[in-house]
Amino acid sequence: MTKVLAFAASNSSISINRTLVDYAASLLDGVEVETLDIHDYEMPIYRHDREEESGIPQLAHDFLARVGEADAIIIGFAEHNGLYSAAFKNLFDWCSRVGRDVFQSKPMLLTSTSTGPGGAGRVLALAETAFPHFGGEVKAAFSLDLYDQKFDAASGKITDPDKDAELKAALAKLL
Repeated sequence: MTKVLAFAASNSSISINRTLVDYAASLLDGVEVETLDIHDYEMPIYRHDREEESGIPQLAHDFLARVGEADAIIIGFAEHNGLYSAAFKNLFDWCSRVGRDVFQSKPMLLTSTSTGPGGAGRVLALAETAFPHFGGEVKAAFSLDLYDQKFDAASGKITDPDKDAELKAALAKLL
């Protein structure tokens, strides 16, 4: 059975990007989905001196093992000032110290959402550009703008038919 690893690259306990990732994962038929919380992989802020003193934390190795066990990955990006959340960036930094192939040649669907008209598109574009350099095989990217208007949090579904179709088309490219 195909296994998909899904998580939000967000440090919010009420992440709208997590709800979007959960919805996307729910649309996959006949696959096993493992959903992670990046807070389970929280480590001290990366610093070269810290790595020299203590080595790479076990949590970085544990996260990379989860990536290795997956056949595909879905990541939902929160945009903090146009960039990754600090929580995700730190996890990524530690994992990249194990090796540059962080995403281990896995096919990926990258998503983002925000309550504004940009849909966190800047961070999504950044990830689309950067991740192939770190072993990510980006198959598709999807941005949902105006989350409060186009996503029903109670039902956990996209309500805009065009955006819903766009997400489904992106998912079809993943597997």
